[in-house]
Amino acid sequence: MSEDFRTELLAVTTGIVDMLVEKNRKYGNSALSPIRVFSRADTLEQLRVRMDDKLSRLRTLPPDEDEDVIQDLLGYLVLYEVARKRVAEGRG
Repeated sequence: MSEDFRTELLAVTTGIVDMLVEKNRKYGNSALSPIRVFSRADTLEQLRVRMDDKLSRLRTLPPDEDEDVIQDLLGYLVLYEVARKRVAEGRG
């Protein structure tokens, strides 16, 4: 792997981590520990619904307006993996 590729990957993934940490600070841990006022769906199902919403938006937005949606989708995919591992470990 070239150093340029590694640097690019780190820049993108660090940006996603920073976004997720900031959103967690703003909104609490609502993605991984939802309060479930209206929905009783488990965390993984709720994350799948959020990803569906982002994919729907991505399909309907003009290409020049999709950056935030793509970042959000990447973030939800990361959160999904964290939640999936928690469930597998009996912590979810």
